[in-house]
Amino acid sequence: MAKKGKAPEGPFAGLRDLRNKLAEEEEKKKTAPRTSASKGSPAPKPPARERRKAESEGSKAADAQEDALAFHRLVSGVTPLDQRRGRVARAEHGRDENPRPRRDPQEAIRQETDEVHEHLRVLIEGGSRFEVSDDGRHVEGRRVDVPPDWLRRIRRGLVPIDARLDLHGLRAAEAQSALETFLRATRGRGERCVLVVHGKGEHSPGGLGVLRGEMAAWLSQGSSSTHVAAFASAREEDGGAGAVYILLRR
Repeated sequence: MAKKGKAPEGPFAGLRDLRNKLAEEEEKKKTAPRTSASKGSPAPKPPARERRKAESEGSKAADAQEDALAFHRLVSGVTPLDQRRGRVARAEHGRDENPRPRRDPQEAIRQETDEVHEHLRVLIEGGSRFEVSDDGRHVEGRRVDVPPDWLRRIRRGLVPIDARLDLHGLRAAEAQSALETFLRATRGRGERCVLVVHGKGEHSPGGLGVLRGEMAAWLSQGSSSTHVAAFASAREEDGGAGAVYILLRR
């Protein structure tokens, strides 16, 4: 009989040793102390709340640093005042030694009102001025933008008369209003030349007709002049020095 003892070496002896070695290593892993992370593993991230707080504090610090730098640039060229000198005198601030007198508010209003009235008058009259001549008996005038030939034509009675107005017996204010109404109406109808009889003033005190003296002013200034292109004393057959031809504006 064969003696009992060590198992004979065979082809599976190496496998048996390998199995035993793996078993021993597995046992060592089970008994070894557990670690939270290997040596080369990354550190765990902090909680989101703490991360936001850290970012906010970093941003505030950066803003404070930027403000300080801006303030430094702003005051870098400033020289502090000498506190021993006291307050600066008013004259050093550029006070005018010869101030202009204050303008009277009422005078300013009157001046502005006059300027507005003058502007409106120019607009109403079309921006044109009159050339007027008066020798004491005959009177005539034209706008500076009206050709002189038109004045010669009405002076000679070459333009047909479309309408007539007689101002005899009217006071100055009444005659002026009637003249303006007449000229506005006839011009509105498209008429070209009219005759206005104002009288020679032969029966007036001093032999000077009031209406005759005002006629040139009314036709070259004020509301009536708005409708007038030219005017001239009439020929004898139409009233002579007691009447006037008026060429209306288109």
